[in-house]
Amino acid sequence: MQVKQDNIRRKFVSFSGIDGAGKSTQIANLRARLESAGMRVELITFWDDVARLKRIREGAGHTLFKGEKGVGSPEKPVNRRDKNVRSWPMSVVRLGLYFVDALSLRATVAKTLQSGADFVICDRYIYDELANLNLGNPAARAYVRMIMKLVPRPDVSYFLDADPAAARARKPEYPLDFLHISRASYFTLIDLIGGITVIPPMSIKDAEREVIQHAFALLSSEELKNQPAEHLVT
Repeated sequence: MQVKQDNIRRKFVSFSGIDGAGKSTQIANLRARLESAGMRVELITFWDDVARLKRIREGAGHTLFKGEKGVGSPEKPVNRRDKNVRSWPMSVVRLGLYFVDALSLRATVAKTLQSGADFVICDRYIYDELANLNLGNPAARAYVRMIMKLVPRPDVSYFLDADPAAARARKPEYPLDFLHISRASYFTLIDLIGGITVIPPMSIKDAEREVIQHAFALLSSEELKNQPAEHLVT
């Protein structure tokens, strides 16, 4: 099904979640569905397109904390040491880095939305950094509120919830206890800032259906909005 581009108002969504939650799978599926409907889709990858001072950050995780490089897989697990290091000096460093990233995110999203794309998908967002803070601390919560005033809010912000043990089996990079802490921190963040759509743990196909229903509901094309969900997900 092709869609007249004049009927589409630019929209953007973000995907967040613990490592191994299935973000890449859902992003690829949503992008394919949108492109098959005749839309131009742009992808913003947070680490590649937004994060700043990447060499310093990677070097700290590898050199200072002895973490392993690479992306973990069931066949080749890795032991990363970066966001799971939660000492107070690292927390202070994160405040500075996340502020710089927030400014970069603001500029990147604005530029991408002006590129002519009909739909922008963000692979991770500032939420994935803010969830690394100690959100039980009042100062950290005030910092989150300040950052949220700097960054644009996506039309839909997805949080893909996942069982930490299942997520680690798919992407073994961080200790299981950290994944439990990280998942809880995301929910604290969700309560703090609001406006995040939680996709609960479910099968890949059921998650696809939920994601597509929310995304296509954003579009101004009545033809798409009235398309039955079973016709959008195979």
